[in-house]
Amino acid sequence: MASVEECRAALAKLVAQFHEIDERDRAKHVVERTLSCRVSDLGVMFYGRLHHDGLDPFEENPPADGRTPDVRLTIVSDDLIALVDGELDLARALLGGRVKVEASFGDLLRLRRLL
Repeated sequence: MASVEECRAALAKLVAQFHEIDERDRAKHVVERTLSCRVSDLGVMFYGRLHHDGLDPFEENPPADGRTPDVRLTIVSDDLIALVDGELDLARALLGGRVKVEASFGDLLRLRRLL
């Protein structure tokens, strides 16, 4: 089991990876969305925001507006790190039940193109 700090580092790496995506691809596939990532084995939740300029850093404090995030991800710590490191394929993880995503179908398709 990975630590909370290792999960924070993985999410920071994910933010950096999103900033490396070509601006045209982001413009084509990104719609502003709020995100949450629940790391179920650690009992911690991270919140972020996806937009045309990239992905904001994840925080452990929920958004002040109290709205439910548009995209909600549930994953265990080791799988989060493997997913960000490219060792775990998102589609296979979803089909295998290792990752749970609650989002609209359109959001799922957009995220798949970006990850």
